[in-house]
Amino acid sequence: MSTAVAAAEKPSIGAAKLSTPPAIDGEIGDEEWAGASIIDEHFVQIEPEHGSPSPFRTVVRVGQTGDSLYVAFEAYDPDPARLAAAVTQRDDDLDPDDSVGVLIDTFGDRRTAYLFGTNTLATQLDGRIADNGRTVDLEWDEAWTCGANRYADRWVAEFEIPFAALRFPSGADQTWGINFLRMVPRRLESALWSGPAESRWRVTAFGSLTGIKSPVGEQKTWQAIPYAVASIEEDKGADLEIGGDLRWRPSSSIGVDLTVNPDFALIEADVETINLTRFELFIPEKRPFFLEGNQMYEQRIRQFYSRRIGDITWGGKSTGTIARTDFSVIATSEDMEIDATGATNRADYGIARFQRGLPGGSTIGLLATNRRRDGSNQGSIGLDTTLFFTETFGMTAQLIRVHGDQADGGLAWFVRPSYDSATTHFHVRYTSLDPQIREDFNAVGFLRDDDRRELDTNFNRTFWPQGGVIEKIEAGANYNRYTSQEGVLRSWEFEPDVEITFRSGWEIEIEYVDEFKLFEKEYRNDRVELKGGWDGRDGRSIFAFVGSGVNFDSDLVLYGAEAAWKFGDSLRLSYSATRLELDPDPENETTWIHVLEALYAFNPDLFVKLFVQTNSAIDKVNVQAVGVWRFKPPFGSVQIAFQRGTSEIGEESDQGNTLFTKFSWVF
Repeated sequence: MSTAVAAAEKPSIGAAKLSTPPAIDGEIGDEEWAGASIIDEHFVQIEPEHGSPSPFRTVVRVGQTGDSLYVAFEAYDPDPARLAAAVTQRDDDLDPDDSVGVLIDTFGDRRTAYLFGTNTLATQLDGRIADNGRTVDLEWDEAWTCGANRYADRWVAEFEIPFAALRFPSGADQTWGINFLRMVPRRLESALWSGPAESRWRVTAFGSLTGIKSPVGEQKTWQAIPYAVASIEEDKGADLEIGGDLRWRPSSSIGVDLTVNPDFALIEADVETINLTRFELFIPEKRPFFLEGNQMYEQRIRQFYSRRIGDITWGGKSTGTIARTDFSVIATSEDMEIDATGATNRADYGIARFQRGLPGGSTIGLLATNRRRDGSNQGSIGLDTTLFFTETFGMTAQLIRVHGDQADGGLAWFVRPSYDSATTHFHVRYTSLDPQIREDFNAVGFLRDDDRRELDTNFNRTFWPQGGVIEKIEAGANYNRYTSQEGVLRSWEFEPDVEITFRSGWEIEIEYVDEFKLFEKEYRNDRVELKGGWDGRDGRSIFAFVGSGVNFDSDLVLYGAEAAWKFGDSLRLSYSATRLELDPDPENETTWIHVLEALYAFNPDLFVKLFVQTNSAIDKVNVQAVGVWRFKPPFGSVQIAFQRGTSEIGEESDQGNTLFTKFSWVF
């Protein structure tokens, strides 16, 4: 069967030449946008009424100068008093807000794209799309500008996207893929200019942006981002840490990054959570060095997990596209602690990723990873593919060979055909993991378990009733079963759930878990959980949940509540409390977890934030108060923070009261 997806006729718009750059202030002046190409129509809905025109008129203007692409939205609204505007922190999820977005496929490969979005408060969201929308990475950041304003009958957003922020092929005149997105949360609507599509991120559904001129202005080839962090910790004295990144762009399609002592984007702790399994939790990456090209590593069996690499001293990376092949190559080194005395030895890491585009948004890729320590090599090499046979039917698969002292050439593989439409998902996945591969694989990757033959299937369906008090019903079920490679039953699990959303904003969800687990003995776990609450779809929500059952021979009770509230355009508060009770409790895991966050934003790049979390099971208390001014967003910033305690999830910290000052610049 061919992997090509039949391409329906898609809309097209030209990138008109603008005589002067428009002011990015949320005000569309007749002269500054004179000559821009214009779209004036009702976008096509993905949901709730798939394929129908949106009831909201949207006008889009597109233009270019020698240095940047410019886009302006006029989002008309018959009831602007109901515009939702709650998200004020960069890269937070904009779905709860009225928002607009620009999606750009610069290589025209119909599988990868950039995402730029904003809301009525001019809060920025940017990211990378891969695998024809199967992967969306919102950790990627670049320097670009937006502005927004609200009016009596509409709201306006303007974007300036520098060509220097994008990677694209060489050539004088280019045609890129493009789409424009609008979200209206009060009716749970998402709509696209070029549609309908089965997903808002489906790159094969994009229209065309013609007439892109190869940038004629002077493009910055080098960029340096140095930083310094000064800290004073109670009873331990002062410390100064210096490092930075150097970025080189030899061409419009290739980049090279070098780092020395890379930092975290903000001085922050990982949020505590309840783990009812016996397997490791996945923790997202925060260091900017590892984020460029991160979307290429989003695999089902994740061969590269950058949190395995701790306090690295240096690193080098190159990412880019040559012909139809994307690549990312990383080399870095870490001083690893080997005993309680603090003695260390060096571990060297090498990661190489290549991904080749196929027709219809499909891909085939190769990923090789290795850690060399004490003369021993551990890691893996594997092939993976994402195939689209039609717009709704596809398949993903992986085949990996693991190397190391324990793995001895062991294999890991899976195959997963699936059906995905705007309202329905169904997949069947078969996975095989050889015994004793986890330790060597996890030198660089993330694998919770090994010695498995696993069958997994999931069905999920969304219903949109027309009329009545119910707005949306989501129902689904997942079944998972695995044995050892010798055929011993190790686990089965059945999880049905249903969620009902009412037009009044009230929601209710019921989830049931029934499972069998074999560890040192056989366990039969079960849990019923009920969650309900109200979402005003304007930055105000409150929910509570309660659950009970049996978990590894202990009676379990789980309950709690969470609330989020906005006060005007600047102040946001959120709080959650979770109670876990186990009886008996041999590991002393009964706990209260509290998480409080307060954010006051003077503007999207100047804010103060208070974060407090506790875990009573380990007497853990983290407190952080931080002020941030991004004077050259997103990288150039000043941060001042007070912090007490920070550590890995589920671990107590002995860090005392500490004052941090961080300064980073962009050259």
